[in-house]
Amino acid sequence: RISQRKFAKEMWDSLQVTHEGTSDVKRSRKHTLIREYELLRMNNGESVSDFQKRFTHLINHLVDLGRKFEEEELNLKVMQCLDRSWQAKVTTTEESRDLTSLILATLFGKLLYLLFLIFISIFYL
Repeated sequence: RISQRKFAKEMWDSLQVTHEGTSDVKRSRKHTLIREYELLRMNNGESVSDFQKRFTHLINHLVDLGRKFEEEELNLKVMQCLDRSWQAKVTTTEESRDLTSLILATLFGKLLYLLFLIFISIFYL
């Protein structure tokens, strides 16, 4: 209990352990999330928006636990995670864009735009 602590530092430490877990718990959680990141793939039939939410949620948790990411790493990971139906679009995007300077939200926006163009071409043909 926090009220039983005499010093602010003890109170703070107690709050941290209560809400974040011990360092062992945090380390274990970080390793689990890193493994999830490494194995991450877009699910069959999953929309780009749903994948973006799942990807962003995972990245935010890893950042909270101290993992740092470069924008290029995140962009490449997204491109690798897309299912086979995206392969031609991925190749085109990789060739036409510098993934080192592209912001992650912009990449997802471009993927959604590609979907829109495909939908329009199917609908109007």
